[in-house]
Amino acid sequence: MPDRTRPIRKEICLNEQELSLIRHKMNQLVTRNFGAYARKMLIDGYIIKVDYTEQKKLAAAVSRIATNINHVCRRINSTGHFYEDDVAELKARQAEIWELLKVRQRDEL
Repeated sequence: MPDRTRPIRKEICLNEQELSLIRHKMNQLVTRNFGAYARKMLIDGYIIKVDYTEQKKLAAAVSRIATNINHVCRRINSTGHFYEDDVAELKARQAEIWELLKVRQRDEL
């Protein structure tokens, strides 16, 4: 086929579920030409890359406060007393978490 405008051939392997999903999407676009659909998606499609940096910071902050709460609870259970410094530290950690949440919400809006 020397007269073809697209002489390079690429093949893919699909399972039944993937093929069904592709056919469904093609039906939504009212197209039956798989080659045209595939070319359009491969050339004009886009990839969404999510940055989880803030979520990781938030998870670390939650982990730290959970550890601090655990230490305070152990101390209270063993001595029957709690200390103002412990409460102040827990409040500071809670404020850190709230700040991370606010920053994340601002970025998403």
